[in-house]
Amino acid sequence: MRTPTETGRKLFVGPRFRRLRKQLNLSQTQIAEGLGLSPSYINLIERNQRPVTAQMLLRLAETYDLDLRDLATSDEDRFFAELNEIFSDPLFRQIDLPKQELRDLAELCPGVTHALQRVYAAYTEARRGETMVAAQFADRDKAVGHDYEANPIERVRDLIEANRNYFPELEAAAESVRDEIDTDSQGLLAALGNRLREKHSTTVRIMPVDVMQETLRRWDRHRRQVLISELVDSIGRTFQLAFQLGLSEAGSVFDSIINRAGPLDDTTRKLYRITLGNYYAAAVMMPYQPFLTAAETLGYDLHVLARRFNAGFEQVCHRLTTLQRPNARGVPFFLLRVDNAGNVSKRFSSGTFPFSKFGGTCPLWNVHSTFDTPDRLLQQIIELPDGSRYFSIAQTLRRPAVPWPHVQPRFAIGLGCEIRHAAKLVYTAGLDLDRAEGTPIGVNCRLCERENCSQRAEPPLTRALILDENTRRVSSFSFASAREM
Repeated sequence: MRTPTETGRKLFVGPRFRRLRKQLNLSQTQIAEGLGLSPSYINLIERNQRPVTAQMLLRLAETYDLDLRDLATSDEDRFFAELNEIFSDPLFRQIDLPKQELRDLAELCPGVTHALQRVYAAYTEARRGETMVAAQFADRDKAVGHDYEANPIERVRDLIEANRNYFPELEAAAESVRDEIDTDSQGLLAALGNRLREKHSTTVRIMPVDVMQETLRRWDRHRRQVLISELVDSIGRTFQLAFQLGLSEAGSVFDSIINRAGPLDDTTRKLYRITLGNYYAAAVMMPYQPFLTAAETLGYDLHVLARRFNAGFEQVCHRLTTLQRPNARGVPFFLLRVDNAGNVSKRFSSGTFPFSKFGGTCPLWNVHSTFDTPDRLLQQIIELPDGSRYFSIAQTLRRPAVPWPHVQPRFAIGLGCEIRHAAKLVYTAGLDLDRAEGTPIGVNCRLCERENCSQRAEPPLTRALILDENTRRVSSFSFASAREM
């Protein structure tokens, strides 16, 4: 079977071409007409039976306003990492599955990769006793007509990744609103309040904490009021009003995107809708082209961007992961948010970083060290076991005030990119990125096969544990090497 590759001058990109066509919501006949080819030839391209030529690629880019980097291998790398994680489970230990076969599967059958992820997620949830999956599968009669989602959070993350964390319809809707409002970032809060009042008969009220208690925003449908807690600062209030405006004006856009995802259960649909609302709010606060231009001009200086667009540090970091417009892309960042116990509450990637779907992160990544140095931005070059290198920055977050005796939440953001993009960031000034030594990390302990790591919390799933009461090593866990398996 031929895999997507370049043989001499012949470029075979069938699966990627098919995925790109589906993202454009075109049939083989429609894209054939646009490129001046026959549907049968398009079919052969997608089956890797015919190559694509340079002229065809240029015609594709011109006809559909695409960036040819959409045919790059970043998705296949991510799919391969996810499959590698799944098949590292002891459940598959007796199966001799070469890495190349996993890579072939990731490249040729991305849909199968998604299906395996969902099956494995349901399996792990059932194994941990966190859901009623086993009971639902056992009672087939009651399950008829029920679209089960093993984990709504992971399902929505998958949907965001499938869209490469970029939603052009939401960008267009947000840009339209900013054009109509015609105000700078400092005047946006008042302008949003005026638009809600004049166009939607909705008033905004700032309420005392003893009334709102733990709620930061609430929509009173009957009185048509947006109630916002006094604990929310002006930046947060702007975001919440932009979110509310999205529900009022872009609801049909949200529904269109959600319906495009296919059958979803009620919980997943609601979570996806909230996620799209948050995306829209950020796009209103930081319109695509002005934000991208400023980011590139400022060398992606996070704090200056936050001041210029009157946004929060986390909002700016998150927005940077969405700059994936064809022919107007920013640096492909990945983002991680963790608490001081190492729990991951957010992860987004517009690049190739192989986040673990079923575990935490490596403790050697300095995103965990930020809690020791609050408000200080840390830099780090990290290197994964496969030799890929990334540059990351990390800092703790300041959250809204909370009333006594509630505990002030503590989070940290890690933002990074492949080392080849790092020179565009002001944070690498003076660094020799090619020669600088990187900190060796793993995806997480269960998937990392580095030996003698003093921070290891558990042995790798892919290696047999070695126990010897007469020996104590640097690591608490000793395990067989690959050649000993």
